[in-house]
Amino acid sequence: MKSKKYSFLNHNKIFLQNYALVPLRKCDIQKIRKWRNEQINVLRQKIPLTKEAQTRYYYATIKKSFYKTNPAVILFSFLHNNDCIGYGGLVSINWKTKQAELSFILDTERVKKIRIYQKEFRIFLRLILRLNVEQIKFKSIFTETYNIRPVHLKILESSGFKRIKMIKNSKKLSDDDIVDSIFHEYRNL
Repeated sequence: MKSKKYSFLNHNKIFLQNYALVPLRKCDIQKIRKWRNEQINVLRQKIPLTKEAQTRYYYATIKKSFYKTNPAVILFSFLHNNDCIGYGGLVSINWKTKQAELSFILDTERVKKIRIYQKEFRIFLRLILRLNVEQIKFKSIFTETYNIRPVHLKILESSGFKRIKMIKNSKKLSDDDIVDSIFHEYRNL
């Protein structure tokens, strides 16, 4: 099966060592659904995704984004030796102001291994930021991270993202567990 491509990008596959970003592959969407459901506590997602909902999202949003000059999302399968180990990209895009939100999730088993998570999140950031500098040229990429993810926050900050604000008590995980949102921004000057 031929890979989909974003029509507005000159180069759709970006490599670093044996890692790559490729436009989100349909064959990866159910793995991604599983990871999102397993890690729902660190996402804004409120309910588990069904197979049907994930398939509808792929056809209604992702597939259509490949043919648009200014898509609403630019999402990639994150590969290691051609196996999907995560996904991410740019969402909540404002083409007028050249701003977008960074999205990223890694295979749940890899997340549990701190060193692997640190290495692979850094590689993902290098790839997506390189893609932005070389092709997309957004001025600002922002993130929202819950304060229960100190490793994730540290990696963002060591990769050039600056903390810009915090919203207290932004998500309720349980009756006793309410988390804060921390926002970071990467400026492409």
